[in-house]
Amino acid sequence: MGSPAPSAASRIPDLEATGTQPIRLDLQTDREGSRGARQEIASTCCYCGVGCGVLIETDGERVTGVRGDPSHPSNAGRLCSKGLNLARTAASLTGRLLTPELRTERNAERRPVSWDEALDHVADRFVDIIRTHGPDAVAFYLSGQLLTEDYYVFNKISKGLIGTNNVDTNSRLCMSSAVMGYKLAFGADGPPNCYEDMELADCVLFAGTNTAWAHPILFRRLEEARARRGQKWIVVDPRRTDTVSQADLHLQIQPGTDVALFNGMLHHLIWEGKTDPAYIAAHTEGFEALKAVLRDYPPQLAADICGIRVEDLRQAADWLADSPASLSLYTMGLNQSSRGTDKNLALIHLHLATGQIGRPGAGPFSLTGQPNAMGGREVGGMATMLAAHRDIANDQHRAEVAQQWGIPFERLSATPGLPAIDLFESIRSGKVKAVYIACTNPAHSMPDLPLVRQALRQAELVVVQDCFANIDTMAYADVALPATTWGEKQGTVTNTERRISRVRPAVPAPGQARDDWRIAIDFGQRLQARLHPDEPDLFAWPDQASLYDEYCRLTAGRDLDISGLSHALLDREGPQFWPYPAGASTGQARRYTDGQFVTASGRAQFFPTAYQPVADATSARYPFHLTTGRLRDQWHGMSRTGRVAQLWQHAPLPELSMHPRDAASRDLQAGALVRVSSRQGAFVMPLAVTEDVPPGTVFAAMHWSGQVLNTSGSNETMGSATCPQSRQPELKHTAVRIQPLEVAWHCTLACHTSDVIALQQKLQPLLSQVDYASFSLAGEQVVVVRAAALKAHPRWLQELVRLADLPAGDDALEYRDERRAIYKRAGWRGDYLEGVVMAGPEAPQCDALIAQLVERSPWQGPHITVFAAPRAGAVADRVVCSCKGVRQSQIEAQWREEPDMAVLQAKLGCGTVCGSCKPELQRLCGAIPVATAS
Repeated sequence: MGSPAPSAASRIPDLEATGTQPIRLDLQTDREGSRGARQEIASTCCYCGVGCGVLIETDGERVTGVRGDPSHPSNAGRLCSKGLNLARTAASLTGRLLTPELRTERNAERRPVSWDEALDHVADRFVDIIRTHGPDAVAFYLSGQLLTEDYYVFNKISKGLIGTNNVDTNSRLCMSSAVMGYKLAFGADGPPNCYEDMELADCVLFAGTNTAWAHPILFRRLEEARARRGQKWIVVDPRRTDTVSQADLHLQIQPGTDVALFNGMLHHLIWEGKTDPAYIAAHTEGFEALKAVLRDYPPQLAADICGIRVEDLRQAADWLADSPASLSLYTMGLNQSSRGTDKNLALIHLHLATGQIGRPGAGPFSLTGQPNAMGGREVGGMATMLAAHRDIANDQHRAEVAQQWGIPFERLSATPGLPAIDLFESIRSGKVKAVYIACTNPAHSMPDLPLVRQALRQAELVVVQDCFANIDTMAYADVALPATTWGEKQGTVTNTERRISRVRPAVPAPGQARDDWRIAIDFGQRLQARLHPDEPDLFAWPDQASLYDEYCRLTAGRDLDISGLSHALLDREGPQFWPYPAGASTGQARRYTDGQFVTASGRAQFFPTAYQPVADATSARYPFHLTTGRLRDQWHGMSRTGRVAQLWQHAPLPELSMHPRDAASRDLQAGALVRVSSRQGAFVMPLAVTEDVPPGTVFAAMHWSGQVLNTSGSNETMGSATCPQSRQPELKHTAVRIQPLEVAWHCTLACHTSDVIALQQKLQPLLSQVDYASFSLAGEQVVVVRAAALKAHPRWLQELVRLADLPAGDDALEYRDERRAIYKRAGWRGDYLEGVVMAGPEAPQCDALIAQLVERSPWQGPHITVFAAPRAGAVADRVVCSCKGVRQSQIEAQWREEPDMAVLQAKLGCGTVCGSCKPELQRLCGAIPVATAS
């Protein structure tokens, strides 16, 4: 009979045993060309808020490699797929903004100018507007990717020099509801937890976060803790994600029903006597008022609102309360909502009511989305706060800041500034005349993009300070200021667990690029010379360390006191938690361990949180919930990750995910182009049919911008509804309808090029000129453009071919049928296919030819066969492991041969580098049927 083959389920856990080893990515193979001695510079990653330490290998002028820093406490040497490819993102200066540019007429082209001319122009225009219309007629819009020192200078310019609180950041779009939730409940912003709690928790609740993709380094840490401790994992998410695939319990709620869920869970715990009355009595206020609201959320009603089983709701509540240590992890699924603050509070209530806070392994832990969103919040770099968690409306707080800065008290405005949504509406209406944008791309990342674009067109002055020239917002810039980027910058960042790390430059700034803080100082000094020439220089720091020292002094006595920190201490002792007051020898890893909070009474606060549905409800006209989120290997608008072909492999095309039942009822096939329309706007994407989304819900990743798509993607459809407390927009949801795009003409171009970024810049203006177009990378030097339209576009096609510079003459084959709008062309250089374009009424089958271009293998057979049916053996095959380039077909074949995860990894290498693909490997292999011996 023989022994039965091991089941998939029994062997998948072996995946944990492989671990993840830090590796070095060395891009330089010709060491003879080295321009200097090799060295490694300790710095930090520039992606999510985990704050991973990296060691940057450099030859003195170029970044040649990167690896995780084994000594950094945040990641202990690990990096995700994005971090491992940082060196590749810096390999080329193509697409970088390298010199200041200026135009004095809106319809003119910008021209290169000197720094003096550019900054003098900006200062003159700002002063004219301020004197004519007042300080609130100008504004700054910043980024969670700026360093703390950058933030501080801009904050001082806006609030201390100009006298306006109109300085907001893109953190408003991702973290402001978490800020408000912490502030209302605990009295101050800042997570109470540290990363060690992930290893000490017995129950982990993931709410509105696909941590496996959004924070993969933390997910590795959780996987290991679960293997050791047997943690229970609860995941709250409308979709079935890689995080969900690892869950003990999936609460697949309807979009936007989180408050009803958490209220129902707490109702159940009160009814069952599973709260902590002693903790509530000793350390909280407002519980009775909350209980009055919770009476309206019995578990069955709450479960019905959420669309889940009441047994699952009760089970989740019981696990959370019964666990010796329960930890909640949450991010955009709660924050990006018109009720984001209520969602944060309702989850925090569960921890306060059960005493699951202030001790190892327990607490509500908001995961930060950007590398220094925390640092920006700390320095007061938002329109609704002052430095060091001070309040704009508090006279004493303003007086403290005015004294520290040496400015008149009256100059610090008591009126909150304009949060992001209101800011761009005020630009559109003419209330705000000039906007200074640094290190962010609102023409892609904001909701209600038609309004944002109109605002940028109508502004009297738009200044864009960035490292990349090819971002959507740059098209509206009157002044473009070149900034340094990762590997070139220095300063500090604060990560998700409140740990402050140093960022160090590894290579000199290219061209005329300057650090953001230096640009801001130069601008601030020019502005002060015009506005307040008789006052002492507000920006007279001899170096960046002195700048940081001033900020640290400003925090003294506050809840985030870092008056004991300095650049020198961080350089000597390494990353440190805040608070770190003067005289301390270490920071505080956990907050509220003594049950004392930062409120006036010292007690945490409960707030009534009634459930309210999403702002944009579905209807007969707009029957689908559109939700958005991240891809595993891409970041924000892809201005950095989009430069690296390896990071395109896992998700090479934009797609709209839809449940098979919904697709079948509308007679839609996978790959068909569909138009997604809301009350605000529309976009077109190919359809992906998957059970990962429930019926009635569709999903699109948020990364696709106008640089790689003919629109700016999902944000075209998002409205401007915001949370009334946090002013954070509802970017995770809108109601849409789905219709097939009945195209009559298709086109695919694929070509080999020595500079994919340069070719992208040439082709990008064409994308918006047809009904659908997308740009992607397939291999290190292969560009692919796919397009479709309601009618043939021969002139557009002609321009596409011209810009792609395909081989001509004897090295090319061409076929035309103008009557049927068919065009085919292929070109070779020697024995190698160099490029191909095919257009016509049917979608071209080009996968085999694209594979040929990527492989760079010699062409076999007559050239004329290029236009024949797809070449045998070449099948479209999705990459699962981008680090090793392992495809799904390879994994399936190996698993069927030997269903053992350790063997699969040993033979294919998948999951052994960054580990980001490990959850997908488990999920994929668990679904592969394996024959058993009989």
